[in-house]
Amino acid sequence: MHEVDQTTEQMVRSVLAYAENRLRMNPVPLDRNTLPAHEIYERLDGLIRDAPRQPDEVLGVYASVIAPSVISADSPRFLGFIPAAPTKASLLFDMLVSCASIQGISWLEASGAIAAENTVLRLIADEAGLPASAGGCFVSGGSAGNLSALAVARETAKKRLGADRRLRVVVGTDAHSSIVNTLRLLELDALVVDTPDHRLTADTVRAAVAADPDPSNIAALVCTSGTTNAGIIDDLAGCGAIAHEHGWWFHVDGAYGGSGIFARSLRPKYDGIEQADSFILDPHKWLFTPFDCCSLLYREPELARATHIQDASYLDVIHVSDGEWNPTDYAYHLTRRARGLPLWFSLAVYGVDAYREAIEAAARLARETAELIKAEPHLELIREPDLGVVLFRRLGWAGKDYDKWAQQLHEDEVAFIPPSKWEGETIGRFAFLHPDTSLDVVREVLARTAP
Repeated sequence: MHEVDQTTEQMVRSVLAYAENRLRMNPVPLDRNTLPAHEIYERLDGLIRDAPRQPDEVLGVYASVIAPSVISADSPRFLGFIPAAPTKASLLFDMLVSCASIQGISWLEASGAIAAENTVLRLIADEAGLPASAGGCFVSGGSAGNLSALAVARETAKKRLGADRRLRVVVGTDAHSSIVNTLRLLELDALVVDTPDHRLTADTVRAAVAADPDPSNIAALVCTSGTTNAGIIDDLAGCGAIAHEHGWWFHVDGAYGGSGIFARSLRPKYDGIEQADSFILDPHKWLFTPFDCCSLLYREPELARATHIQDASYLDVIHVSDGEWNPTDYAYHLTRRARGLPLWFSLAVYGVDAYREAIEAAARLARETAELIKAEPHLELIREPDLGVVLFRRLGWAGKDYDKWAQQLHEDEVAFIPPSKWEGETIGRFAFLHPDTSLDVVREVLARTAP
């Protein structure tokens, strides 16, 4: 299995040819789940057996059964959830990282890779306005980033407030589900702030704290810079000021929308992010990197290291000296791939300005789509878009109508655009991210709502 023989040679040719064909697709087709669950399992049943199979036979099953049953999140017609749009450079370099089996745990094992990743983290920190002391690592996604950051917030607060207290975290009603799950895992309670406009603000936080019988056990405040469902950016400046006034940890969850700091037209919306004690954004979303990749940054990395460093006899050899950096010390993980390298390569190849314009393209398309919706008497814009998400209702439709509309659009491979919910009501939702999604696609989707 590890030698280069005739079978390996053939496998290399076949897999690289398949990958090359996929990389050359322009645009990437949407695809759809065409097989029912039982048929997929039937066609995969028995493929793995005691005896070997020819690589081309197995690759053929992937091409005919698995690949067509995976919706392409990197298609310009993928407009649901939060799409992906990895650059060609990042996809290619992701293959190289996998082929090299880079163990991105420690400086001892992967100093070059870690140094390259850290240059990207420095770029993100600079765009956010974080100090020169800021640093962190890349983790698998927003859930892992939020968990790691709020674990540091908890441990830091314990030293200030006492380890025997049950601590709480201030969150808004539109905080991501991973925040709620993180608090449960960390045995932290939530002080949920009612946000009538779905945006956490200084005023709503002050009111909630004033009404609370005993706010002395609050450890942190979490803001969102781009909610997943609506792309709303919280009042980062006001909430950050309150957090520092009270000595709370200030965490900003920018998993989806945080990358908007790179767009010149959007940057003022993020004023106050420079106050963050921790900040995450997912490059596998709006920085056009392959899954899975989340950048996790701390204002004072040593606080994170005090929380996450792992101590074992076999790890003594990796403890760092001046100038060295172990990514494993800054999140709950140990083993990790150097997932920041594809982003590093792509940024270096295309330049940061290309990224700025690609993000601007999605935001611009959202604004243009909002205008199209407002021009149609049977449609209603729910709110002006902050980033790349547009929410709308089709007057007279119930949930089943949205479901039928979305299903037909997908079956016809016009778009993948599942409905969402807004204040309990089923609605339509565009999530723009791919810079090659055109206004013509939007018109085609909206035309299917006509009376």
